[in-house]
Amino acid sequence: MSHLLRKARREQQQRIHVTPENAPWKYVGFQALALQAGEIWEGEFAEAECCLVLVAGKATVEAGADTFADIGERMSPFEKLPPYAVYVPPATRIRISAQTDLEVGLGLSSQVTGQYPVRLIKPDQVAVMNRGEGSNLRRIHNILMLDQPAERLLLTEVFTPSGNWSSYPPHKHDSDRLPEESYLEETYYHRINPAQGFVFQRVYNDDRSLDETMSVYDGDCVIVPEGYHPVGVPHGYESYYLNVMAGPVRDWKFHNDPDHEWILSSS
Repeated sequence: MSHLLRKARREQQQRIHVTPENAPWKYVGFQALALQAGEIWEGEFAEAECCLVLVAGKATVEAGADTFADIGERMSPFEKLPPYAVYVPPATRIRISAQTDLEVGLGLSSQVTGQYPVRLIKPDQVAVMNRGEGSNLRRIHNILMLDQPAERLLLTEVFTPSGNWSSYPPHKHDSDRLPEESYLEETYYHRINPAQGFVFQRVYNDDRSLDETMSVYDGDCVIVPEGYHPVGVPHGYESYYLNVMAGPVRDWKFHNDPDHEWILSSS
């Protein structure tokens, strides 16, 4: 199994756990939590900012002195409603109380100072757009991108229809050479509908010293420390993934694989 693929721990409350200590990088952390109705999760990230995304279900979220009661609209990400999210600075106690069965993604970035306060990100604050065309069409929910303040974190959701591709043409953001390209580590938390399906994700660099192609199942996570990273969805299934990115500078500038960039200008 590829070292870039983190399999879902389906019998545990914490399904996915990625940190700078167990991944080949410095900034990004990610956790996927699954709670049953009535369950509670509590935690604190002493040195990391957090963006908590309600992937599915309803919850009351307490962060420091702030309480956001009974938030969440969609019971499945595949309803394609923009989500509720909560931004939390470092060293802030978080308590999540599940009002229904609940799925939560915690996007994290280390090496922050706590510049921004707790805030609720409502669905009407999430920019929604379509990107691409034909079999490259996908739907984007920008949860915490450059239009929203944070120290390092960037988060977005992507919905890819049956038979389509996303993160395509292949692009990368692994070089700190702004303004042309920013260095960003990234996680892909995958959900698939129906859940017995799979998608393919390839991660490769220019000299092919890294070249991995993975079969990714519902609830799995792929880490992208470098290289291009397209996703392909088989016929009959649809794909959701939650992306978490962070790096030394909070900017999203990517470089397309020159072998495939022509696709952007094709008719």
